[in-house]
Amino acid sequence: MNNHVPVYGLTGGIGSGKSTAAKFFRDLGIPVIDADQIARDVVAPNTLALSSIADHFGADILLPDGQLDRKALRAIVFNNAAEKSWLENLLHPLIRTATQTRLSEPTDAPYRLLESPLLLETNQHQLVEAVILVDVARNTQLQRAMARDNSSQAQIEAIIDSQLSRERKLELANFVLDNEGSEQALLNEVTALHTQLVATGQGD
Repeated sequence: MNNHVPVYGLTGGIGSGKSTAAKFFRDLGIPVIDADQIARDVVAPNTLALSSIADHFGADILLPDGQLDRKALRAIVFNNAAEKSWLENLLHPLIRTATQTRLSEPTDAPYRLLESPLLLETNQHQLVEAVILVDVARNTQLQRAMARDNSSQAQIEAIIDSQLSRERKLELANFVLDNEGSEQALLNEVTALHTQLVATGQGD
């Protein structure tokens, strides 16, 4: 087992197909650390973070089973910069520490991935050696996300507009997976990049 293996970030906007790409990497034997899952874990029932959130926003922010009502929380912070800042100041250090712990776990894999939709927006890219972007045009994002989430165009556009622009993400990315085509086409791109990353690691 070796914990000194490269860590690459995998990101992409809503509707980009990032999760599908992550699955393909997993199928190739690559450990994928899911930043969204870590974010859910740090506010699980009986955690100090969830208690702090409930104290700050009120008990109505909890579901009957004690879980965080994410939809209600998003509604509060989406258009409230002060509350969003308070929440980020609470959660981001916890998420970062938990992420670093997961990334330091030993593995026999040639590299590992940190999958995060906000890799670039939350400075998580500082934890990785290179950024892999799953890229699609804005209209493709809209159509896919609306179909998947049963959301309105305005809702999806608001989410897209709250993230870094496509142009800026492309500037920051080290590798780009074009997902305008079929899943098979994306699988082919992932497989080719995997081969490249393995070869790069062996050459170090």
